[in-house]
Amino acid sequence: MKKILKNLALLLVFSLSFQQGFAKSNIIQLKGSDTILNLSQALTEQYMKQNKVRISVVGGGSGIGIAALLNKTTDIALASRSIKDKEIKIAKENGIDVQETILGFDGITIIVNKNNKIKNLDSITLGKIFRGEIKNWKELGGNDSPIIVLSRDSSSGTHEFFKEHIIRENNPKGTQEYGEKTLYMPSNEAIKKEVAKNGIAIGYIGMGYMDDSVKAISIDNISASSKNVLDKTYPIARAVYWYSDKNSSPEVQKLISFALSSEGQKIVNTEGFVPLK
Repeated sequence: MKKILKNLALLLVFSLSFQQGFAKSNIIQLKGSDTILNLSQALTEQYMKQNKVRISVVGGGSGIGIAALLNKTTDIALASRSIKDKEIKIAKENGIDVQETILGFDGITIIVNKNNKIKNLDSITLGKIFRGEIKNWKELGGNDSPIIVLSRDSSSGTHEFFKEHIIRENNPKGTQEYGEKTLYMPSNEAIKKEVAKNGIAIGYIGMGYMDDSVKAISIDNISASSKNVLDKTYPIARAVYWYSDKNSSPEVQKLISFALSSEGQKIVNTEGFVPLK
């Protein structure tokens, strides 16, 4: 019995030492939006080159990131939508004073296959496509083919923003949903790859993921350019965020300051997003 108690005591000491060591470690955790995952990785990689700190960055979606912030399992939540009132309420109940940091701006880019003839859609028609009300490309002046609609999954902030502004036509009391045949994809890259190989698909991605493997179409005759996103003439433009606790560690605050610095904002631009200025 004495031997067992001694072993238990040693185990307890080891456990406490491990916890204390972990608590004192300088690992900064970031989690959330797939849309700004690459951007956040680029920012943190540069920051780590200049500072003795370890940083972990993982995706999962804006909702996942914000939930992690609320239950105190991440230092910074990556989000491509603004935090909701009910989430702020939960944060306060958990002793978290939410700090919102706008990293830059993004234009949700509507993409089709490079062989698709369509070059422009108006916002109302776009909503009808994603609600499943327009089902064939011939209704839009294209080929006689069904439209395959691709969307991000429900954990995505882009999913939420697109639903609010396009599917529900900016009506906060709207109840419209994505069409029942919508295919939900786990990432921007997944949507882009599917559109690139599927001649009848349509989807949306963050502008930072756009390349020549797919074709971007204008919305209301306005392209998703940096200028049009910054001056808010592009109809599906939005801010992208880091959310944290105002009472977070000095290291977390230093990282946020770096992201907002001229050096950090150059990285925002390099990664395909629109910097604050």
